[in-house]
Amino acid sequence: MKTFAQLTEPEVLALAITSEEEDSQIYLSFANRLRADYPSTAQMFDDMASEEQEHKNMLLDLFQKRFGGRLPYITRQDVRGFMKRNPIWLMENMRIDEVRQQAELMEIEASTFYSKAATVAQDVEVRKLLGDLAIAERGHEARAIAIEEKNVPQSARDEEAAISHRLFVLQVVQPGLAGLIDGSVSTLAPIFAAAFATHNSHDAFLVGLAASIGAGISMGLTEAMSDDGAITGRGSPWTRGIVCGLMTTLGGLGHTLPYLITDFWTATFLAAIVVAIELAAISWIRWKYMDTPIVSAMVQVIFGGALVLATGILIGSS
Repeated sequence: MKTFAQLTEPEVLALAITSEEEDSQIYLSFANRLRADYPSTAQMFDDMASEEQEHKNMLLDLFQKRFGGRLPYITRQDVRGFMKRNPIWLMENMRIDEVRQQAELMEIEASTFYSKAATVAQDVEVRKLLGDLAIAERGHEARAIAIEEKNVPQSARDEEAAISHRLFVLQVVQPGLAGLIDGSVSTLAPIFAAAFATHNSHDAFLVGLAASIGAGISMGLTEAMSDDGAITGRGSPWTRGIVCGLMTTLGGLGHTLPYLITDFWTATFLAAIVVAIELAAISWIRWKYMDTPIVSAMVQVIFGGALVLATGILIGSS
């Protein structure tokens, strides 16, 4: 790998050309992915992709004029410490606000690159163009705001925010909440049954650990295989599966970890407090994201959790 200081001027220009081309493709990918749900923002990214293509053409014209018609082969990966772009497939599940933040970061990195490239260029015309591009990239944030204001009026932004919220609830909150409920409630019975059957914190901890991890794997796979998201719009099945599995495991581990305390009654008292916190958190999430009245959410969740808890204690004590 080369350092940036070791690059020749033809290599710097070639790198700038490929970077502009890649950024244009990323913006077009954003536009195509957002077009169905966010048409106004998609048009914004179409315009930004066109500007990147204009920059690329300016660089190509200068390269041909100064160095001929053959570009040296050099990529981002060939330069140590050079700005990197995540593969497009890693950006597929970004929310609308995350996509805009990614675009802003790309422009900042591009501006930094052109500023650095201009300082090492010896050719006056090359140096001038790189400096102009650095200024242009720095102005892209303001330009992006202008494009957004033109293509995304407040009414469209409000509508897009509502759609983004619904998708977030559908793709993240729902599977996460399902996992948290399963992990927090369904593991109560085996953990407390083991605790009251043995009066041994270590045994209760092992049962809780096994139940939490096992439930997490089971719920994660079930969620991932239940729906590919193509028709329902629920997003990547593996993303939903991972969210659901992790929240299931977290929900079970919450009232399992107190049994690391060797004193049985102290551990059980702390576990009961954690259970109350978990049930309150579930009620809050249902109220916040699922539009469930807070009193109704608390009664439903706490009543169900109390039944499962009582079942575990009764079975363990018998």
